[in-house]
Amino acid sequence: MSGSSLAIAISGFSFLLTVIWGSPFIRLLKHLKIGKIISMDVPESHLAKMNTPTMGGLMFLIPITILTVILNAVSLFGSRLFGSSIFVPLATLWLFALIGAVDDWEGIRGPRRGLGMSARTKFTLQTLVAIAIAYSLKELLIVPNLYWPTSEVPLNLGWWYLPIAAFIIVAMANAVNFTDGIDGLASMICMTMFGAYGIIAIFQGQVYLARFCFCIVGALAGFLWFNAKPAELMMGDTGSQALGAMLAVVALMTGRWLFLPLIAIIPVSELLSVIIQVSYFKLTHGKRVFKKAPIHHHFEMLGWQENQIVIRFWLIGFIGAMLGFALTFLG
Repeated sequence: MSGSSLAIAISGFSFLLTVIWGSPFIRLLKHLKIGKIISMDVPESHLAKMNTPTMGGLMFLIPITILTVILNAVSLFGSRLFGSSIFVPLATLWLFALIGAVDDWEGIRGPRRGLGMSARTKFTLQTLVAIAIAYSLKELLIVPNLYWPTSEVPLNLGWWYLPIAAFIIVAMANAVNFTDGIDGLASMICMTMFGAYGIIAIFQGQVYLARFCFCIVGALAGFLWFNAKPAELMMGDTGSQALGAMLAVVALMTGRWLFLPLIAIIPVSELLSVIIQVSYFKLTHGKRVFKKAPIHHHFEMLGWQENQIVIRFWLIGFIGAMLGFALTFLG
């Protein structure tokens, strides 16, 4: 089996592994009473989701880790641990999952029950981790800084790469986090985005990275088995922050992040809708642009059903991913 064929086949193994242990995992979450506290600042229909098991991101993070370690065992446990290309994505996955898990736990059992970690604390932790990851990408993996679509030679951004890469990582972690507000939405959108970058990695001969991407795609498909409406569990910040940060790192490792905003058009739109809403609210002392933000709640308030939003947003995301892929290799 060729490297590219194996990379795609891995998604099947990842899917099966996730589905097999999905039901026992949900029973464990229910036994531990790790249920979502629904904020009152959401559409009324969401109140029915109160106490749905959360921190469900672990359902796909663990299979992704197991398969990635198995497939990269030689480089991971050999003498080139810190030079291994797989170390940074795995570290990103678990560092941001840890931040998300603390946030989820704070919202369930902590002093900020129902609210989670304060925005300032979360942003500070995300930024510190993102800077460390950006440094690792630049100095340990020595990834291409940026490929211009019409050039085969990557641009050298110098030390400007660090703040740019750190910004992309933090922005995507929060963008996917905001997208995770409707059953099945974040997982479907992320499957498309990682699939697009998996194909980009194959085109560039980065088979190890393609394997990682398609492993994520399969695990998310397995998670979607339980997360489709009506969801049996939610991924929580544990999963959404890890996915967003991982997507940013994958894009940075390919050097093809110029069109990431188009490939990730839905998460970017969700993030921008929150920024616009909060900024306008402060400037006008109480006026709003959207009925609710993130923007998927706006469409809920307009009368769209959850499944309509998920499918329509996914279609937009799919078209965006195709256009982003086409522009990435323009010329």
